[in-house]
Amino acid sequence: MNKILLLGGTGFVGRHVCEKLAQLQCRVTVVTRRRDNARHLQMLPLVDVIEADPHDSSSLAPLLAGHDAVVNLVAILHGSQAAFDKAHVALPLELARACEASGLRRIVHISALGASTGSPSMYQRSKARGEAVLLSTGLDVTVLRPSVIFGAEDKFLNTFARLQQLFPLIPLAAADARFQPVWVEDVADAIVHCLQDADTVGQIYEVCGPEVFTLRQLVKLAGRYAGIHGGKGRPVIGLPAALGRLQARLMELAPGEPMLSRDNLDAMASDNVATGKLPGLQALGIHPAALDAIAPSYLGAQGLRSGLMAKRKTAGRF
Repeated sequence: MNKILLLGGTGFVGRHVCEKLAQLQCRVTVVTRRRDNARHLQMLPLVDVIEADPHDSSSLAPLLAGHDAVVNLVAILHGSQAAFDKAHVALPLELARACEASGLRRIVHISALGASTGSPSMYQRSKARGEAVLLSTGLDVTVLRPSVIFGAEDKFLNTFARLQQLFPLIPLAAADARFQPVWVEDVADAIVHCLQDADTVGQIYEVCGPEVFTLRQLVKLAGRYAGIHGGKGRPVIGLPAALGRLQARLMELAPGEPMLSRDNLDAMASDNVATGKLPGLQALGIHPAALDAIAPSYLGAQGLRSGLMAKRKTAGRF
């Protein structure tokens, strides 16, 4: 697998996958609808950026030509049923058809932990249908189901830390929801391993870290690691279900991408942890990193930057 096509490669996970493949001297083609989104990748050796719409079925087969494998990282966290179906079901279907037309057989598909057609969440139901589309084709497919992913550029722990820099307490919906967060480098390693190992074809892997936390614990840890409130973090107030849904609804109405949606709450109704019924990172020879071995390094740096900015503002008043 020397030439890899990445769909959704400009995002958080895609950057790390590109770096690892480039280190292995693999030629990587990243497809993006806007070339400006990939400026951080264009400096990497052996990485080519092509501006195209992966949802355009007429362009997919030509893009696949000459490649040994394709990695599908395309995903959205918020949207309507139609938006989820477009990203998570229609695109895998078009990708499968394009692979069959081009002769490319190898697909590594990134799904999500908790993907299930019986989930109350539109996101998780659409993820499950997308998996089923690809696994039913007879192509050489591997599916990875990561839990929530953390790392230096994440929108998860970093968001919790920033909120605690702004507010004296954090009202939190679904505070007791359980997660098994996984480091982005471990996710990228898993993708690269699957591309190199034909024995992973036809398998579904649960990609999780070594520890389980409640959402409340993760918010508190983010504050502590970032040095908020003297390293204690802010108080976290768990909201009753009705107030949590109201909070999510209000966030949906705010401009831009919401921090929380009602569909997110539906997804958190079930624990986002490994079932133990499917192989995990250990089956790929990867020993996942613990949260406290990684997160303090980047969250602490964020807290330091915030403290320096506050000092500069104070100094500027005199």
